[in-house]
Amino acid sequence: MRFKAVAAQFIVICTAVLTASFAQAQDKPVQLVGFGDSLMAGYQLPPTDSYTAQLEAALKAKGIDVTIANAGVSGDTSSGGLARAEWSVPDGTDGVILELGANDALRGISPEETEKNLEAMISGFQKRNIPVLLIGIMAPPNMGDDYAKRFNPIYQRLAEKHGLPLYPFFLDGVVLDESLQLEDRMHPNTKGIAVMVEKSMPTVEAFIKTIGAQKK
Repeated sequence: MRFKAVAAQFIVICTAVLTASFAQAQDKPVQLVGFGDSLMAGYQLPPTDSYTAQLEAALKAKGIDVTIANAGVSGDTSSGGLARAEWSVPDGTDGVILELGANDALRGISPEETEKNLEAMISGFQKRNIPVLLIGIMAPPNMGDDYAKRFNPIYQRLAEKHGLPLYPFFLDGVVLDESLQLEDRMHPNTKGIAVMVEKSMPTVEAFIKTIGAQKK
């Protein structure tokens, strides 16, 4: 009888521990990293006005428990991103919002090289079991039609190849509106970032739902 009592008590304790551990896992916020260049970093803006900060606030306002680390580096190219991808996105990250390529296009870097670098980053994240939301960029008009035809399809092609969710153009709604840009007419201001957050929100929410499904 004593053995049965001890065994029963052991089972109760184990059940309580497992339940507590499960509850703690469920309560843990989804941990994302925004990985990109100045558009992600929040060039010339207060940290609280960056895309990652405004997106996190908007998601929390909708009751979504999330933290978004800002791993944006102004001036970064796809090759620079590839060089720092492993240490900028720590193990245990639940998902990456990957946005790079704008500086490649501004510098006229070969689109084939940009695609190769982005693919290497995506493959690296996937090998670490870190889901990726890919953010697209479009080549500036001054680069010419030939360059744009080679550069612009990169993101759709990579998304299809690797089964990634894609937000096609990060500056949608901002690129043609000077009131949403800094004086350099290249970077979004605080209001421009807010527009980017609003437009990308449905894609980000869907991405977070897939992460939640994988964690269950």
